[in-house]
Amino acid sequence: MAAALSLSACGSLRYYGQAVRGQAELVLHRRGIEAMVDDPAVSPVVASRLRLALRARHFASAELGLPDNRSYTTYVDLHRPYVVWNVFATRPYSVDALPQCFPIAGCVAYRGWFNEAAAQADAARLHARGDDVWVGGVAAYSTLGWFADPIVSSMLRGDDTQLIGTIFHELAHQLIYVPGDTTFNESFASFVQAEGLRQWRVVQGLPQQESCSAAHEQAFTRLVLDLRERLKVLYASGAEPAVLAAQKQAEFAAFRERYARWRNPHWSDIQAYDAWVAAPLNNARLVPFGLYSRWVPAFAQLFARSGGDWSGFYARVRALAAAAKSRRDRQLQAMLPAADPGHPSTCTET
Repeated sequence: MAAALSLSACGSLRYYGQAVRGQAELVLHRRGIEAMVDDPAVSPVVASRLRLALRARHFASAELGLPDNRSYTTYVDLHRPYVVWNVFATRPYSVDALPQCFPIAGCVAYRGWFNEAAAQADAARLHARGDDVWVGGVAAYSTLGWFADPIVSSMLRGDDTQLIGTIFHELAHQLIYVPGDTTFNESFASFVQAEGLRQWRVVQGLPQQESCSAAHEQAFTRLVLDLRERLKVLYASGAEPAVLAAQKQAEFAAFRERYARWRNPHWSDIQAYDAWVAAPLNNARLVPFGLYSRWVPAFAQLFARSGGDWSGFYARVRALAAAAKSRRDRQLQAMLPAADPGHPSTCTET
């Protein structure tokens, strides 16, 4: 970090300074969960969620082969809705994120801020120079094992599945991480999260998660990725900026029409997508889609080839991680199932 700071301009110094302060606050204010759950001053609801987190934390190491360390054995009340806010940015006629490069994490598709106002100011700066920008709150993140990451209060805002899944996901980042390959890292962690949750439910005697919600999420993601591909073709056409601007908005309008045809008014879990579609659209809002899911089916195939053995699976993933990105992508692409040409969702929930 010191080397990075010494080579940075003022804007980077300011960014790294807030990152150091934000991480230091988490370290200074964390409390051991085992002591907290027996503290009568702690809300019974919070204590119950933290007991669950400890059980999931033990399960992650004992059953999923994830790192056995002090991460997620402490707690921090943030007194804010998110731990960080990520700023995504693209050029006005590109669907590719402007890369943000860091000493340890490599280049990623976003820049994280511990303060929402600072994130919005960064977004305003990028917007003023003509970029498409989007700011999204994040409930948790991983320091890749450099610090003992705590459970933060923003992680408790979701349901039990989200809390447990987040612990599995972030610990997976600590186990295997490839600097500069966000899609690989997030897809790997998302697979570990999904399979870990499936095994957790089996051991706990819980019913498996309803399939409709997951089917809707996958189908909506496909709709957005289709929009992104259409825009990519448009931007590569070489048309004049004025033409691109008009056709860009036409693509957004056509996407909303496709969404309206796909949407079933009886689906109970669809409201979040309604709000997303109704909000102003730009290239940057599309960036997160696919980062977390593109290679998940390939990792599922790799897990099956490993006979469902986590140790063997991780060995295969490490071999992929060690390969050059072009070769890694080809190998993952070869393990993807054939695209489904049918309707984007076959779920019949009413």
